Amino acid sequence: MSSQLENLLTEMILPARCSAERAARYLGFSAHEIPILVQKRLLTPLGHPAKNNVRYFAAVTLQELRQDVKWLAKATDATSEAWRIKNAKSVAAAKERADQKASAAQSQASPAVRA
Repeated sequence: MSSQLENLLTEMILPARCSAERAARYLGFSAHEIPILVQKRLLTPLGHPAKNNVRYFAAVTLQELRQDVKWLAKATDATSEAWRIKNAKSVAAAKERADQKASAAQSQASPAVRA
């Protein structure tokens, strides 16, 4: 059996529990978006993992969610909103840094102008 066919079959047949990376691939999200879905309570990991533990997800639940158009829309909106907020924060932080540099440069130039 070719390795490509084997990979395809492995992706189609899910194990009973899936890692976050595999769940992301199966649902059509990026692996870094899974924590957003968990935080927004749109996806629930199995058991009660500690914050630094690997999270696993039930394949049965993933199969149900994959076919739920309303859930997919909510999940897409949640990830979009999270990235919009994160990007807005980084833009605001960059603007603040630029303002601080400008005020520092202006304060350094001010004594020379006065003299």
